[in-house]
Amino acid sequence: MERSLLQAEGRKKHDKRNTMKLLITGFQPFGGENMNPAYEAVKRLPDRIGSVELVKKEIPVVFGEAARQVIDCMEELQPDVVICVGQAGGRPGITPEKVAINLQTTRMPDNAGNSPVDLPICPEGPDAYFSLLPVRRMEETMTAAGLPAYLSYTAGTYVCNDVMYRLLHHITTRRPGVIGGFIHVPFCKEQVEGKPEIPAMELEDIVKGLILCVETLEVL
Repeated sequence: MERSLLQAEGRKKHDKRNTMKLLITGFQPFGGENMNPAYEAVKRLPDRIGSVELVKKEIPVVFGEAARQVIDCMEELQPDVVICVGQAGGRPGITPEKVAINLQTTRMPDNAGNSPVDLPICPEGPDAYFSLLPVRRMEETMTAAGLPAYLSYTAGTYVCNDVMYRLLHHITTRRPGVIGGFIHVPFCKEQVEGKPEIPAMELEDIVKGLILCVETLEVL
């Protein structure tokens, strides 16, 4: 109830100035790829979508550091909403994430060579946080537009989940009233040339999907 009241207060601020500020981030390439469709799509977004002003930022694929950069930028810009976007290779569509778990574990090192196994992200934090974004509305809006999209209930245990969890932990403990969450996007077509068995989307369609997701924020 308390969080709902604080978020309602945040929405009143949006109404007063009739503009919502969105910090939206995308990751650098990782895992041997020469591009990451997350940031490639984010940087192609317009600077304004309806009443939403966008600030875009590229972040590293590094446990802890990626989230630190998001939070530092958030503290500097004081946005109303934070959306982090990451690549989920192998998924067939755009997937707003419902939940982040308090766990970091991976078989593939991050871009700094870190390979945590079964470690908590925040030892003092809860087991999980739920997204504050209108994830179901985002999914429904994209599918209604003919784009492949579905709601995801696992952000994994790699850097994407690490960022989502730390962001929501920071919002809950330090910045109630801010709305935040995470969206995964699939490989883009350029990454899977010659590999027709691997799902992918046109980068242009990924951009369209993110625009539709941002448009859902205007009714918050």
